[in-house]
Amino acid sequence: MKILVIGNGGREHALAWKLLQSAQVKQCFCLPGNGGTALLQGCQNIPLAVDDLERIAEISQQEKIDLVVVGPEVPLSLGISDRLQKEGIQVFGPTKIGAQIESSKSWAKTLMAEAGVPIAQGETFTDPMAAKAYINQQGAPIVVKADGLAAGKGVIVATTVEEAKNAVDSLFDDGFSLIVVEECLVGEEVSVLALTDGISVRPLLPAQDHKRVGEGDTGPNTGGMGAYSRAPIATPELLERVQKEVLEPTVTALRKRGIDYRGVLYAGLMVSPEGEPKVLEYNCRFGDPETQAVLPLLETPLDQLILACVEQRLGELPPIAWKSGTAVCVVMTSGGYPGEYAKGKVITGIEEAEGLGVTVFQAGTNLDHDNNLLTDGGRVLGVTAVGKDFDQAITQVYQGVDCIDFEGKYYRRDIGYKARKI
Repeated sequence: MKILVIGNGGREHALAWKLLQSAQVKQCFCLPGNGGTALLQGCQNIPLAVDDLERIAEISQQEKIDLVVVGPEVPLSLGISDRLQKEGIQVFGPTKIGAQIESSKSWAKTLMAEAGVPIAQGETFTDPMAAKAYINQQGAPIVVKADGLAAGKGVIVATTVEEAKNAVDSLFDDGFSLIVVEECLVGEEVSVLALTDGISVRPLLPAQDHKRVGEGDTGPNTGGMGAYSRAPIATPELLERVQKEVLEPTVTALRKRGIDYRGVLYAGLMVSPEGEPKVLEYNCRFGDPETQAVLPLLETPLDQLILACVEQRLGELPPIAWKSGTAVCVVMTSGGYPGEYAKGKVITGIEEAEGLGVTVFQAGTNLDHDNNLLTDGGRVLGVTAVGKDFDQAITQVYQGVDCIDFEGKYYRRDIGYKARKI
């Protein structure tokens, strides 16, 4: 089987890495890929933009691709699945209408309300003055969200009314014509990435992301500074509730609207101190960096699960098999991220790190003409270790991180520590 993975991040490196472990996968292409996928045995990069839907369809036909796996949300929101399905190409990822579950927060909230899924109370606004009046009425803390795609940075948790009003102005100034203002949920976040064929839905292992750039969860939001899986807060009892109260009703609601949703249904949840889960947001694709922490623990071949979703036979599969233990992923970034940062810095020490047993998933990297590995983005690497418990995984992952060097490197030193205390 020949598979095309769309995207260029650590998530896509992890997907290609996992897919190539299957005896059924002969070759993997990454579009556009990165320095890590270029060096991955059995993988070939295709230098093409993820939003060039026509060329992606052409390449898929030329290379006789058997299955396309879409990593990022942008091509899904533009309708890449619809375009490929027209050509009879099997694709894992929802159609454009289904991808609205991530590309429009107001659409997602309406869907979840219809489904009876527990969510934060809030309102949608097209007028900044009306939004500010609502904020005055509700008080702070309060959450202001961009309705459209914002690369994981369109959510502002405002601790004061003034901060919330400034967030409203900022989002409208950035070109968003629709925003959501909602109550600030309190508790602990957990990510549940589930696979669905539009009928059945099966969760993967729960994970926890670290969104803020600073240790102790301080500073501005990022695309994610690290993740771990399994997540101790997601007990079997909680996951059973998420299955029955969140995932299954959502899939049913999508089907009632005539939406054939085959792909990832990623629920970002807030678990209250009393143990009550509510959905913060839905995403229509694998999480990054959660994927880099979840896939190393997956025992069932990933291609089998994805094909079962695409061919609408997920319910026929046996339970998903997992390795024992815990995985911790630490993201190494360019200095200055999530603000301005330099590119083109030479990266060394990955081979030494992997010699210690960690896996290094590359994100913002590329190769120069001399095959030197260079930084090429804000989030550069995701270093992942699997251990029998959190102590072992955390110790090992930071030993791997210490081997790697590039000018301006930055990483949080507290990934997974919260879970170790549970």
